[in-house]
Amino acid sequence: MPQVKELPSVTFNDGSGGLLAFKRDQLAFLSRGLARHGDIFRFRPLGIPMVMVNHPDHIQHILIDKGDKYDKNASLFKIVRPVLRKGLIANADMELWRRQRRMMAPHFTPKAVSAFARNMTDETARSLEHWERVYGPGDTLDVTDEIGALALRIVIRSLFSADVTDTALAFERAFGAANSILGAFFRFPFPPLSVPTPGHRRLRRAIDEMDAFVSGFVRKRLAEEVAVGEETDLLTLLLHTVDEVDGGGMDLEQLHHEVLNICIGAYETTTNTLSWAFYLLARHPEVEKKVHEEVDRVVGDRTPRFEDLRELTYTRTVVDETLRIYSPAYQFMRHATEDDVIDGYRVPAGSNMLINSYFLHRHPDFWDEPEEFRPERFGKEEVARRPKHAYLPFGVGQRVCIGKHFALTELILVLATVARRYRLVLPEGAPEVVPEALITLHPKGGVRLRLERR
Repeated sequence: MPQVKELPSVTFNDGSGGLLAFKRDQLAFLSRGLARHGDIFRFRPLGIPMVMVNHPDHIQHILIDKGDKYDKNASLFKIVRPVLRKGLIANADMELWRRQRRMMAPHFTPKAVSAFARNMTDETARSLEHWERVYGPGDTLDVTDEIGALALRIVIRSLFSADVTDTALAFERAFGAANSILGAFFRFPFPPLSVPTPGHRRLRRAIDEMDAFVSGFVRKRLAEEVAVGEETDLLTLLLHTVDEVDGGGMDLEQLHHEVLNICIGAYETTTNTLSWAFYLLARHPEVEKKVHEEVDRVVGDRTPRFEDLRELTYTRTVVDETLRIYSPAYQFMRHATEDDVIDGYRVPAGSNMLINSYFLHRHPDFWDEPEEFRPERFGKEEVARRPKHAYLPFGVGQRVCIGKHFALTELILVLATVARRYRLVLPEGAPEVVPEALITLHPKGGVRLRLERR
C-alpha cells in the first residue's frame, strides 16, 4: 500500500513573500505556491489551516465522491455569513440547505427562467436608450457602472416586479463597501469582525442598508397579498412555495435571507462577467465580428428572445470563455470534517480546502495558451477532450449554483441585445484592466470603453 505523504507547505518564510504578500496580492502568492509545490499544498495564514487544490481529480474527490465529508463550515463562508446568513450560498446547515434547495430549485430551471427573459432584454434596451441620450460619438462609457445598474434592475424586476433608481444605487454602494471590507478581511482576518473597528462598523451599516432594501419589498408584497399567476415574480413564487416533504413554507426570516442572496448573487456576478466580456471583445475585434455576424443572422432587427439561445452558439462560447478567464466566483472553500487522503497526501480534519478556478482554468495540462481569449475552446469536440471538472464557473456537485441557468440566459441575451446596435471599443492608449481579488473577482478600477453605433 502506498505510503501517505505529508502535504508540502508554504511557511511564509520560504521565498513566497510571507503573510504580508498574501494580504497584498493573494493571486500572486498562490501562483508562487503552485509553481513551487504543484497542484496541492498547505499554508496557515494567521494559524488558519488552508489546503490549496488545483486539479480536476481533487475537485471530483472533494465535491462529488466525498461531498458529504466536506461542508461549508470553511473560513471563506464564515467571513461572508454576516451578510448572507442562512441563504443558500453560505448555509452550512445541510438539513436546512436541502429543504431550501428543494423548495427553490423548481423556480430556477431553464423553463422557469424563460419567463424572465423579457425582463433581461427590456432592461437592456432601456440602458441602450439611456446611452444614446447621455453619450455622444466617441464618448467613453463606464461599462462596469452602467452594467451594474442594468444587472440590478434586471434582478429587482425579476424578484419584485419593481422599477427602482435611488434605492438601487444605495444597494450597489452598500454591497461594494461590504465586498471590499470582507475581501480585505479574508486576506488578513484580524481583528475579528466582532471587534468594532471603523471598517467593521462600516460593514454593519452596509448590511443594515441591504437588509432595509430587501425588507421594504417583502413588507410591501405581504401587504398586497399577490397571488401566483402567469406573469409572476420570484418573490411571489417563493412566498407561495411549499416543501414537498414537510408541507411547510419559508418563514419570513429565511425568505429575507434567500431574497438577499439572490439580489447579491445575480447583481454581482453579472456585473463582473459582462464587464470582462465587453473588455475582452474590445481587445479582440475579430471575435466581436463573429458575435455580430451571428446576432445579425439569428436575431436580425428584432429583440432577442429566450428561444434564440439554442442558435446563439458562438455568443455562448464567448460567455464560457469569459467565465474561464475571469470567473467572478473565482474561489470557494470546503471544510474537511474528518481526516482524508487526496492524491496520496494526508489532509487533516479541520482543513479549509481552497478551490481557486482562476488557476484551475489556467492549468497548462488542460488549457493550451491559457491566457489567450479563444472562445473556440468551447466547441463540442474541445469540451469532450477535457476532464469534466477542469471548468467550474458555477461549482459542481450537489451545491452547484442554483442561479446557473438564470445567469447564462442573462449574459447571452444582454450581449446579443447590445451587439445588435453597438460596439464597445477600447480607447486609444487605455491601460490594461487587471483583476482585483476581493470576495469576487473585479476588474480593478472598472472597465471604460468607447461607445460606437454599428
